[in-house]
This record gives sequence, C-alpha cells and structure tokens, in this order.
Amino acid sequence: MSTLAHTMMTAARPVDSGLPGPGELDRYPYGDAPGTERPAAPSWEGTDPEMGRVGRRAAGSRGRGLHGQLVQQLGQMIVSGDLGADRPLVPEEIGQRFEVSRTVVRESLRVLEAKGLVSARPNVGTRVRPVSDWNLLDPDIIEWRAFGPQRDDQRRELCELRWTIEPLAARLAAGHGREDVQQRLADMVEIMGHSLAQGDSLTFSRADTEFHALLLQLAGNRMLEHLSGIVGSALHVSGGPATGCDRPSETSVGNHARIVEALGAGDAAGAEAAMRQLLTVHLEVERVVPAPREH
Repeated sequence: MSTLAHTMMTAARPVDSGLPGPGELDRYPYGDAPGTERPAAPSWEGTDPEMGRVGRRAAGSRGRGLHGQLVQQLGQMIVSGDLGADRPLVPEEIGQRFEVSRTVVRESLRVLEAKGLVSARPNVGTRVRPVSDWNLLDPDIIEWRAFGPQRDDQRRELCELRWTIEPLAARLAAGHGREDVQQRLADMVEIMGHSLAQGDSLTFSRADTEFHALLLQLAGNRMLEHLSGIVGSALHVSGGPATGCDRPSETSVGNHARIVEALGAGDAAGAEAAMRQLLTVHLEVERVVPAPREH
C-alpha cells in the first residue's frame, strides 16, 4: 500500500463543514453514520418547543453552527413540502420559533435565496419559490431531496445524470497520461477493497467519492470537473433506503480497478465500458439508459 493510501486509511481527518480542496479524502461531508436513521424534517405548525431550538438539533447540521443548522432545517422543510410554494417566511417568526437572532435568520434566508428556494422582494417579503426555480444541482438540495418524499426520484435522476457524464469522463481521462493522478486512483481502489473487507462503509464511501472526483479532474474538462459535487452528493445519498448507483461490494471494487487498468493502458473505450458497467446496478436506470455501446 502506498504512503498516501496508508495515511488515508489510518488518519482520515475529521469531517469539515465545507468543501475541502481537490485531492482530499474528506472532499464531501459524511455526517451520518451508516445505518443511522435520519430524523424527519420538523413541521412548521405545532412544532414541539424543544424541536424548534436550532441549537439543540445537532443531527444533520454537520457542525455548521446556528446559521448552518437553520439553513439545514428550513431547507429540509421547503424541499419536503412542509413549507409550500409561495408560503411567506416572516423573519421575526422564524427567529422566535428557532430561538436565533435576526442576523442568523437574515443570513440563512440569503443562503436559501441563492439556492433558489426563496425569493425576497420589496413590499412582498420573503416567500418560498416553486420547484421549477430551485437550483436542483446544489449539493444541499440534492441531499434534502434524497432524504425527503422525493427520495426515489432524486436517486433515479442522479443515477441517470451520472450515466451521462461519467462514462464520457472516463473516456477522456484515458487520453491524459498523468501518472500521479492514476496512482491516486489506484490508491482509492486499494482503500475501498480494504474497507470492504473490514466492513468500514464510511471509509469506503469517502475513497469512492475521491475516486470519482479525481476521474473527473483527470478528464481535462473544466466543466465536467465542476460537476464533481453532484457525483459526490450522489455517492453520499446512495446508502439510503433506496438502492443507490454504487454500493460497497467486491463487484464495485473490481469495476473501479478495471477503470484504473484501462486508464493506465490508454484504453479509452475500455475505460468508458468499465464505467458503464460500474453504474449498471440500478434497475430503474437500466430501463431508461441505452445499453453500453460496442467498440
């Protein structure tokens, strides 16, 4: 095992609240332990006073502080439909219900507005926007949808999107002989195999996410690389109740290894085919995507 792989296996850093830079194991936060039941989003009306205290609801906040926790709760409530479209959001009411300052409420609403979930207009106030206005590629919205009533649709759509971008990324990556990145991809496969044997699904998921982020980076297409957050979110939510695109298994590790082998050989068609095989684990996706092309 290389030094990098050993370090990532034995000394993975604590999860951050944001998105670390490229090439880091904890590129995306994994705040929920495998198998942990995720709490339901709180209802706006009739909320238990204890449930309304942002500071007392650590689950799902991922260490973001009061501001991040309020964004998390309001976002979940909007995406789940507890706060329907065109619903007015009164800052004073939010501050009282969640026992936070006016500044925290104001900054939280700005974040939600940037995600397309709410709009603020003079003489109208802040209101919830319809789904058609949401930034559905935002990692937070992806997560909120994946653990709400739209979970099945969200996971299916994510798998379909991965079918669109990742086989292409694998094909393009085969034309870039960057040995350093290819070695790191091999390290990720080694970590995944070791984690699978140890039953460590958390480390498996982190290495898996890093693998796919590196692959998009190796493709040499800045726009594809920019979509790594979507792929990371897809892998993050794939361990939920619905079947995900990529689950820890020997087959999955083997498919990742075949991708690395094809990249090392400069085999673009082989890398694309191996990626398609990796993603062919979701029955609903298989019904809507074309069969792998013959080369």
